[in-house]
Amino acid sequence: MGIARKALAAMVVLMAALLGGAPAALAVTPTAVVVEDRAGVLDKKTLLPAVQSTDFYEPTKVAIYTYDGTAADNLNAEVLRFARAEHPEWISADGQKWTDGLFIFALDPVGRHVGTYMGEDRKVSPDQREDIQNASKELLRDAQWTDGTVAGIRRGAELINQPWYRSTAFLVTAWTAVAAAVCGAAAWLIVRWRTRVSSRKELARGDASYANVSMDLQVTELNASTIPESSRYGSTVLEKHRTFVNRYNTATEVSNQVHALSRRDLGRRHNLNLVRSYADAAAELDALDDVIADTNALLNRGSTWPAAWDRQLAPFGSDLDGLENLLSERRAEGTSATAAALRSFRDESRHDVERWSAELADGSITPETALDRLRDARTHLSELLKNHADTLIDAYARNDKEAGLMRQEMDSAQAGSKARYGRSYEPSILGTVYPSYYFFSVPSFNSGFNTGVSSVSSARGGATTGYGASGGSFSGSGSSSSF
Repeated sequence: MGIARKALAAMVVLMAALLGGAPAALAVTPTAVVVEDRAGVLDKKTLLPAVQSTDFYEPTKVAIYTYDGTAADNLNAEVLRFARAEHPEWISADGQKWTDGLFIFALDPVGRHVGTYMGEDRKVSPDQREDIQNASKELLRDAQWTDGTVAGIRRGAELINQPWYRSTAFLVTAWTAVAAAVCGAAAWLIVRWRTRVSSRKELARGDASYANVSMDLQVTELNASTIPESSRYGSTVLEKHRTFVNRYNTATEVSNQVHALSRRDLGRRHNLNLVRSYADAAAELDALDDVIADTNALLNRGSTWPAAWDRQLAPFGSDLDGLENLLSERRAEGTSATAAALRSFRDESRHDVERWSAELADGSITPETALDRLRDARTHLSELLKNHADTLIDAYARNDKEAGLMRQEMDSAQAGSKARYGRSYEPSILGTVYPSYYFFSVPSFNSGFNTGVSSVSSARGGATTGYGASGGSFSGSGSSSSF
């Protein structure tokens, strides 16, 4: 660490020398603020004081223009058209650039575009233009038009004519040596420490599951021996059980491996993966022996069958309980016909579940029939969720390409891996008999839709430069992007 201290001291001396000759940065409020809110979405009582009090590095005129366009519009071309028609003073004398000292912030709330344009003495790099636009997008996506506009303008004030010693490039360059000397070693130590902590947590998780399986091993074998093979559900669970002992033996071997790892070994990434695989395998065995017990109790109507039946209902009940939150979220189209169908199904299903339980208790239906009804209800819910997914996609996507991207993410969420969507083995009879993608759950729906929205938003984020055919030879600094 002595080398790191010497490097830090040298950098301090160097920065002091560099900054000693740097001029003081000015703090200048806008020379004028022009608001052309043709879309009628801005609150001027909030907007004007906020913009007028924003400090720029150089005297700057701020112009704000909004209009209602379409997703297919070129906002750059529209801003230039408007300037030529309504504010020719925004354009340089030769008609080729934006006038010096000008910063234009443009917004299309309907077409969902945002744009930034500057005079030649106020222009920034393309990356900085994107930075300014991105500063406003989270608020704009939430329809907070005034706050989003203010956020974009304030970020512009931070970047336009920014002194060299406040620039990101300077700060990165100045601290690179220190980061290499100090942070490199610290980062390595932190990574090893975090990996070791994660390994220990996974080891504890695996040991807890493995202990449960080991303790119940004889009981599990006894439960399996009395499951009726004539049952469709029982026979499938028994197929899973036939591999149970082999999987347990494999987990035992891996357990011996991970417990032989030293403290230092636990800090290595590949060993964390080994410990995690042990924990996952033990957890799945722990869940499967519970399913074997529930299958035996329910199909044979043993003394614990009511609790076993409740555990089979739990995933379906969780989905029904989660529907209202799903339909109340932003962009959830909660007043649509498909949303109404989901609410109606939820209310009807709650009554159905009570009826099935009562009929199962009095012997009117067999456990197999009860499981069939539960399977059919969950299948119906999956179809209703798919229908509602189409409603959401139609509302959010602007074209077939975006719709296809969102459907791909929804499909992936239903069949997706645990690593990406957090899905794992469902510890129930239906979850054992049918593959994980057979039912579309509410959490999977949420994951798929949110991922789809994120993917489409990222695809929309690319900047548009140029002013279209109507722009002619105009080459003023500026660009726009979608939000």
